[in-house]
Amino acid sequence: MAALMMRGSLSVRCSPSFGARSWAFANSASAQSVSAHGVHIRAADARSMSSFPKATSSQVSVPTGKSLPEQVKIVEVGPRDGLQNEKTVVPTEVKIELINMLSEAGLPVIEATSFVSPKWVPQMADQEEVMRGIQRRLGVRYPVLTPNLKGFQAALNAGAEEVAVFGAASELFSKKNINCSVEESLQRFEEVVRAAKAANVTVRGYVSCVLGCPYEGQVSPDKVAQVAKRLYSMGCYEVSLGDTIGVGTPGSMRAMLSAVSSQVPLGALAVHCHDTYGQALANILTALQMGVSVVDSSVSGLGGCPYAQGASGNVATEDVVNMLHGLGIHTVSLLAHTHTRTHTQSMYLYLCGDSPFISMGITLTLTMALL
Repeated sequence: MAALMMRGSLSVRCSPSFGARSWAFANSASAQSVSAHGVHIRAADARSMSSFPKATSSQVSVPTGKSLPEQVKIVEVGPRDGLQNEKTVVPTEVKIELINMLSEAGLPVIEATSFVSPKWVPQMADQEEVMRGIQRRLGVRYPVLTPNLKGFQAALNAGAEEVAVFGAASELFSKKNINCSVEESLQRFEEVVRAAKAANVTVRGYVSCVLGCPYEGQVSPDKVAQVAKRLYSMGCYEVSLGDTIGVGTPGSMRAMLSAVSSQVPLGALAVHCHDTYGQALANILTALQMGVSVVDSSVSGLGGCPYAQGASGNVATEDVVNMLHGLGIHTVSLLAHTHTRTHTQSMYLYLCGDSPFISMGITLTLTMALL
C-alpha cells in the first residue's frame, strides 16, 4: 500500500487492485460482515490517527500582496459528481454510507445525487433511495441536481431542501449535456427556480465549461459572465463556475473571474476545478486571491464528466483542505462550532473493478464530534 497521506479532516490511502470487486467499511463498531446485492460489506475496528495541522491565522497575505479570505466553505461533490462517471454501478448502500461518513467529517455541504433520467446517467438511478436512506446531520445541506421541473418535483418528493440547476457557457456542450441550447436551458431553470421559491427550497446554479469546452475550445469570459448573471438574477443564491475539462490556468481563471465578478457579487461565486493538467490548486488559489471563498471539491479526486471526453477527476477535497490550512485559512466545518472533544472514525472503501476509480482501494479517515 502507498503511504498514508494526512489531509485536513480527511486522509486517503490507495492500494492496488484486489482483483474481485468488493466494498468494505471500517468504523468504530465491532467487526461484522453483511452482504447486499451480491456485494460484500465488511465493518472492522477503527484506527486512530495523529492530529491534523490546523489553520493558525485568520488571514494571511500572498506574495502578490492580495489578502486571502479568512475562511472558505467546501462544497463536497464526490457522491454525485464523483460517482456519476463510473462504469461500474456503485451500490446504493455504499453511496449512503459514504455520504453519512462525509457528514460526520463536518463538511457543511454534500451534493448527494442527481435527479436526471437514468437513461442518461445510470449511476444516479437510485436517487430517491439515496435521499431517503442518508442520515441527515443537523446543519448539513444535501443539495441535488435537477435539470428541469420534472426533476425538481421528484427531488422535492424525495425530501430535497436544496437543488442545483446546471447550465453551460458553451452551446455545443449544453446540447450534448442537457439536449437544449443555452437560452432554452435558462428558460427551464427559471421554471425550476419559481417552483423552488414557492416550496421554500434554495437553488444553486452551475455554469460548465467556463475555461474551455471539449467541443468549442476556448470560451469567452463575457459569455460565462452572461450566463452567471442570468442564474444569479433569477434567484440562484450561489453560482459555481466549473472548469469542466480542467484546461484552465491561473491566467485564464483570473480573466474569467474578472468578467464574471463585474456582473455577479464575488460573495455569490464558487469555483469548481478539475485537475486534468494539474492546475486545479493553482486555479483555486487564484480565485481565493480574487475574493472567492467557496470551493467545490471531491473526496479523493473522484469524478469526471460523461459528456466531456478526457476530463479527469475533480480536485481532491483533502488536497484543498491541506492547502487552505497551510495558508492559515479556516475551512467552514460543523466541527469548528462544537466545543466537545473529538475522536476519529475510519472507513475503508475498497472499490475494485474496471473503472479508474474502482481500480483502487480508498481509505477515508474522518474526524467526527462526540456530542
